[in-house]
Amino acid sequence: MVDIDLSQPPFTLLDDSGRKRVLRGVDLIYFDSGEVILEAGQSGECVYIIHKGEVAELDPHAPDRQSRIAHYTAGDLFGAISILNGTSRYRFQAEQESLCYVMPKALFERLCGDYPTFAEFFRRGLAQKTRLLAERRVESGVNMAGFMLARISDCMRAPLIVDATTSIAAAVAQLNENHADSLLVGKAGRFGVVTKTDLLNALVMEGATQERPVFAIAHFELVSAGPDQYLFEALVQMTRHEVARVVVVERGRPVGVVELTDVLSYFSSRSYMVSLELEKADDLEALARASARLPGMVQTLMSQGIKLRFVMDLLAALNGRIVNKAFQFLIEPRYRTQSCLLVMGSEGRGEQILKTDQDNALIVADDADWAECAVAMQRLTETLYTLGYPPCPGNIMVSNPAWVNSESGWRRTISHWAERRDGASLMNLAIMLDASGVAGDTRLLERLREHLLASCSHDELLLSYFARAALHFNAPLTLFGTLKRPRHGIDIKKGGIFPIVHGVRTLALECRVTATSTLARLEVLAGQGRLEADFAADLGEALTLFTELRLRQQLAQLGGRENSDEPNLVMVQNLSSLERDLLREALHIVKDFQQRLTHRFHLEY
Repeated sequence: MVDIDLSQPPFTLLDDSGRKRVLRGVDLIYFDSGEVILEAGQSGECVYIIHKGEVAELDPHAPDRQSRIAHYTAGDLFGAISILNGTSRYRFQAEQESLCYVMPKALFERLCGDYPTFAEFFRRGLAQKTRLLAERRVESGVNMAGFMLARISDCMRAPLIVDATTSIAAAVAQLNENHADSLLVGKAGRFGVVTKTDLLNALVMEGATQERPVFAIAHFELVSAGPDQYLFEALVQMTRHEVARVVVVERGRPVGVVELTDVLSYFSSRSYMVSLELEKADDLEALARASARLPGMVQTLMSQGIKLRFVMDLLAALNGRIVNKAFQFLIEPRYRTQSCLLVMGSEGRGEQILKTDQDNALIVADDADWAECAVAMQRLTETLYTLGYPPCPGNIMVSNPAWVNSESGWRRTISHWAERRDGASLMNLAIMLDASGVAGDTRLLERLREHLLASCSHDELLLSYFARAALHFNAPLTLFGTLKRPRHGIDIKKGGIFPIVHGVRTLALECRVTATSTLARLEVLAGQGRLEADFAADLGEALTLFTELRLRQQLAQLGGRENSDEPNLVMVQNLSSLERDLLREALHIVKDFQQRLTHRFHLEY
């Protein structure tokens, strides 16, 4: 009896008739342990679907230690690419006694001809296949529609626009008549926003007359978005820029306004109220309560199927607001304007979802006179600990004087690191390259980043040393054959996340890219032609896949469903067939990227 699970891609791309053709057309064949099923260079004559057993994919031309390409178990499919390409690039060999369903080449080719999406599946890149995985989650009942599919145009209200000569009195009357909290004022194609609070402050605090033109009190630095952007992105924008509304712009003209209350009402989930709770926090106790809700919010977002990049963007914005508020509560205003607080590492890149160790530093303006700075920074470190951010084991924190310096002092330090090129100096350059300003005068960081890029981007020897770290960990493809025991797993951070993050960081340094997130850097590098657009997209999808697998492990630990204390180990046997397929492809992409880095920076020597 044929027992093939046809409920997984690529067979879900066939209709019932096509799946019946598969069931009627396959045979079951036995392979002994060590038997070669398909030799490298041999023409592809069958597609194999494993019923029982294990099969290794081997490169016969590579050294023994590097010969294993992938490992296939029950439910996995191989051989299709060999038919499409004409010959097999690698050897497929049974690692134990195996039973495989065999689909003849003729049947496979007829199915590809009759079902173009079925054929396309085998030619797709990683980015397209991960989208297929997301679609499967929707079909399996994960409620993504209200979050992933909601656009700003679904929630925006029509803008209330007045001309520049409108008086304050007339503006108030229009706001009341339209039950609005804000209006836009335009003049010569330029638009500004005026809120009820602006009008009240102008009349009461500034003594403005009711006849004064509303144009004079408008704010022209608008936080804007397009109508086709995701509504979730509007929430991220509001959190990041500390505003309660986003102006919707299309072809240079405002077409709508989205208020924070609209977004929260649309999502109607308590998890999104963290943004509002943070803004209302007026002391450290209230801030701690809001901060404590972030892990639960992450679990809710992930269970609802929110796209991981959106979750990372929102959490980066929320964490930035928490640290910013703590800085405001503890530091006097005069010192806040003379310094810039930095977060670094994954927090600086906006890629940390669950809270981890503090990684921060401080830039102080050269003309600042801040005698009690060290005391204030010690207090800030202790406060962040109470807010859920543990101390950094490497002591990269503002409580450590080595990570507090004047702007000119930091310039000298960065120049010193670039000249030394030793392991510690290169690590410190990487940390500083990822820095993001979350409080104070961020122009201090912008000038320092320019100095760092100018000092390092043209130094070929430094770039070569810097890139080498991306090769420290091999893509863990050779571990697939040893995953049957629960204590084994793939270290997804070392073998997947770090090579991509640091490799992209190296290219960003070479090309003087100022963006800090890996995904944003990839977009810039693709735009500059430094990476092919398709390969950059696949690298981004691979990083997202690794991060999501790692996050699922961390959430399982938080929920008590996972006994392991190692958050970076992914148990491959717990993944679906499609997820294993994606993981294999993603690890191949990492391997390809490492080879590219090797050639570009001459690391083979």
